[in-house]
Amino acid sequence: MSAQVDCETLSFPTGAAIFSSGQTANAIYGVRRGIVEVIDSKGDKLCCRPGELFSYEDIVWKDGVYRNDAVARTPVELVKLDRLRFFNLLHNHPTLAVQLIAQQHERLREQRSSGTCAY
Repeated sequence: MSAQVDCETLSFPTGAAIFSSGQTANAIYGVRRGIVEVIDSKGDKLCCRPGELFSYEDIVWKDGVYRNDAVARTPVELVKLDRLRFFNLLHNHPTLAVQLIAQQHERLREQRSSGTCAY
């Protein structure tokens, strides 16, 4: 993704908060290295690994806030893509939307089969 669009590269140490629930959702993130844990209000956890995007759901909703907390579980390197650039990326590469839907489907299937969080 970072090779195709203008985005910011960020690094976080283990345990660092990437964003918190209630903050203004102004970007999506892609994991380049490391593991990010996304935690919802019920305490359910989702693990994001290299190559995965997270927080894209939050920037498309009308209220424009992050609904979850995101924490670096290992040292991480992320790419940060603002809302407008994300929408332009989807416009120019519509298959990305299909990939994101497939990612969500796989996570739901994992959650249903294990009865726990999707690691």
